[in-house]
Amino acid sequence: MKRYEDLSPSLRCIMTPGPVEVDPRVLRAMSFPILGQFDPEFTSIMNETMEMLRELFATGNQWAYPVDGTSRSGIEAVMVSLIAPGDRVLIPIFGRFGHLLHEIAERCGAEVFVIEKTWGSVFEPGEVIAAMHSFKPNVVAMVHGETSTGRVQPLAEIGRACRELDALFIVDAVATIGGVPVETDAWMLDAVIGGTQKCLSVPSGMAPITYNERAEAKLLTRKRVERGLRTSEVQPGELSFVRSNYFDLSMLQDYWSPLRLNHHTEMTSMLYALREGLRLTLEEGLEERFARHVLNEKALVAGLTAMGLELYGDPSCKLTVVTCVIIPEGVDGESVRSMLLERFGIEIASSFGPLKGLIWRIGTMGFSCRENNVLRVLGALEATLLRHGVSLPCGLAVQAALDVYEANIR
Repeated sequence: MKRYEDLSPSLRCIMTPGPVEVDPRVLRAMSFPILGQFDPEFTSIMNETMEMLRELFATGNQWAYPVDGTSRSGIEAVMVSLIAPGDRVLIPIFGRFGHLLHEIAERCGAEVFVIEKTWGSVFEPGEVIAAMHSFKPNVVAMVHGETSTGRVQPLAEIGRACRELDALFIVDAVATIGGVPVETDAWMLDAVIGGTQKCLSVPSGMAPITYNERAEAKLLTRKRVERGLRTSEVQPGELSFVRSNYFDLSMLQDYWSPLRLNHHTEMTSMLYALREGLRLTLEEGLEERFARHVLNEKALVAGLTAMGLELYGDPSCKLTVVTCVIIPEGVDGESVRSMLLERFGIEIASSFGPLKGLIWRIGTMGFSCRENNVLRVLGALEATLLRHGVSLPCGLAVQAALDVYEANIR
């Protein structure tokens, strides 16, 4: 019989665009005793989590709760619930995850219209608004922070146009929530999806979402109560009912409402983790947290530039929490990543699609977004590139980053 050793994962400095390092206090929360999902003590934790999510999303929406599953589960739940077969859906794409929205919308049976921007840039709001006037969509779905390219899309003008044209605006804020401002109400976003494993520094496994009364009104036209829970015959709504049981937001909101209508067994330990991650985020203060991400990005960029490396993408729309670096000519990018991991215990990311093998992506997110991590990755990257035969100015990268930190203290 094969024997297995005690589980003992290596300690890593994770500087990717997700997952990132998890605050020890969040890990501690995951070890707490299990409660039953309808225990009043547990439903109180559910309610507190909803309250904190409203503050995180900057919204007065009634509905703000997590979908159990990775970030993609939240995206799919929102889209499959709010996009009915035959709906006209506009998806502006400027990176990998816009293509994901496109694929999910197609699977919903929508008539999808796509506009695309060269990777490394974003849309001028007027470009999206012009496409809306042309296509007249029922739904617009868009990524806020695109981790594949390290760019962030302005949303306020697009949200206002969606409201004027009576189109629902669905936003993927998985990479930005908790690290970059996401103003749900001010930007007139109808449904927003966040992630736990990025700027919130909670393990992957839940997808916080919020949606407003406009979205709920459409959702209720598709509402159908699960057969085993009906007390009387319930007919489908005017539109075709949601084709997923697990991701049907009309049933999920009944579960998260005072009705507590059973839908699934809540992920107890993950909810503890999310609640603690949210508590820590709000305890730090959203504005202070955003400023911390800006400071560490500034130090990282200063160090990379001092090292002589070139950054990828339009700097005017750079995403604070992801920095994309062009791999120097003649360098095996995967060999560099392997050496960083094996010799220094540091993980940075490669990229996808047309950028595969061309750039590295370095995340400064959540608990990983710390001065010592930034200094560590700069020093290790410099040493690794020297080992790979790259000629660069020695010692300047860490000094440039230290200059940024010391100027911030003064």
